[in-house]
Amino acid sequence: MRWPVATRSIGIYLAVMGGAAAVCGWQWGEHQRFKETSAQALVNRGRDITSTLGIVVGSQRRFGNLVAKDRIELALQGLIHPGELESIAILGATGETIASAGRPVELTPEMLRARGIHWREQELTLMNLMDLGVTGGPADENALPAALVVSGPRMTKALRAASPRSSAASRTSDSRSPTSSAGATGGTGTPPPARSPYSRPAWMEKDEYDALIRTQGVHSLVISLSTADMRQAIRGDFLLRSLVSLLACGAALISTLAWRNVSRNSDLQIRLVKAGEMNSHLAQLNFAAAGLAHETRNPLNLIRGLAQMITLQAESAPKLKEHASAIIEEADRVTVQLNEFIDYSKPRQAHFAPVELARLVADVARTLLPDIEDKQIRLEPATSSLTVEADEQLFRQALFNLLLNAVQAVAPGGRIEVRWSATPDGSAIIEVCDDGPGVPAADRTNIFKPYVTMRPGGVGLGLAIVSQIISAHRWEIACLANEPKGAVFRLSHLKVAAGLDLS
Repeated sequence: MRWPVATRSIGIYLAVMGGAAAVCGWQWGEHQRFKETSAQALVNRGRDITSTLGIVVGSQRRFGNLVAKDRIELALQGLIHPGELESIAILGATGETIASAGRPVELTPEMLRARGIHWREQELTLMNLMDLGVTGGPADENALPAALVVSGPRMTKALRAASPRSSAASRTSDSRSPTSSAGATGGTGTPPPARSPYSRPAWMEKDEYDALIRTQGVHSLVISLSTADMRQAIRGDFLLRSLVSLLACGAALISTLAWRNVSRNSDLQIRLVKAGEMNSHLAQLNFAAAGLAHETRNPLNLIRGLAQMITLQAESAPKLKEHASAIIEEADRVTVQLNEFIDYSKPRQAHFAPVELARLVADVARTLLPDIEDKQIRLEPATSSLTVEADEQLFRQALFNLLLNAVQAVAPGGRIEVRWSATPDGSAIIEVCDDGPGVPAADRTNIFKPYVTMRPGGVGLGLAIVSQIISAHRWEIACLANEPKGAVFRLSHLKVAAGLDLS
């Protein structure tokens, strides 16, 4: 089944637009996946950083699980990287900051209660993504208690408290006496149970240790990561996806326009084929009509000859002579029309050669001299010399028709002027002016069409033949008003013969 052209075109347009919409939807989905992947990558980066922070905090433990605040903050400051890791904070059990680095972390009560991951426009805040120890005291001997961040004075006190024990232990170790060894083993040879290196220091009271855990115990880590790089990457991906979508839409638009042009070209080709067939048919009709007109002149000449013989033999019959004279006049009129029709139907092809305007106008004027003298018309040709490139025979016929048209238009004793001039661009202008009745402005274009005439009894092919000859030379012709009265027929874009002086 063959679909109509309009239906097929609509289907193709819908398919192309659907394809463009599918590409746009696909790019939008890919952009959303890219956003999710970028966000997850930043979260994973934060988790890696918190793991590193946990190692840093653990490496700073001294004297059990004590961590000096100035030392841990110095270590944290080394991890700060503006534009990526903006801030770090160590929180206690109550949510208070006990150590920090970078710019201050803005924590809301909702964030402290919710913990986890918090997105803001400019940063990502992560909380409690790792176990930093048991803050309520070790329930198991092997459990890792929370680190205690203490200030400088408290750490100095710890150092002083630990120094005598270290000296005594050293002296006891250096004596290496049996008595001492027996005392160390309890007199039974069995060593005392080992203490955890991260348990409460022996020199610290339990109440003081529990208070430190409640106030200075590390409960959670908070970091703030900048989202600038992520947002920039998302914007870049969005621009790239938008460009791909725009290209898809542009391709769809170009495809629809191309299909429309293909459809129109197909219609134009069909029309051109039909127009070519019609032109061929018209050319055949024109050829047949010209042949018919040519063949019609022979019987007209015979009729005219017989009518002349009747006029010569009908001296005694005035009525018969009058009828014979009417036949001769009508035969002459039809012959003139047939000659103009045959002349109009001829193809025009110009063969250019130098033509001197003054000589050509003088030759045409001599041909029309009987008509000019009969109406006592003053013909004033230009006196300057100018040579143009033209087909002399065709140009002669065009000037003949223009001058004949002017002679027929002016009244007895009228005036006709032929003038020409060269232009700076190497072309020339010729004007045939008369002081006749002129041509109305509404008819100045139609007057060059076949069978349009302003003269009673005229055929209307003279100016049409002139238009054909002008077109064959690739010139232009226009009918203008002549002041104070009359008409001007201007021929323009004539090419001046090469090598001639235009001055």
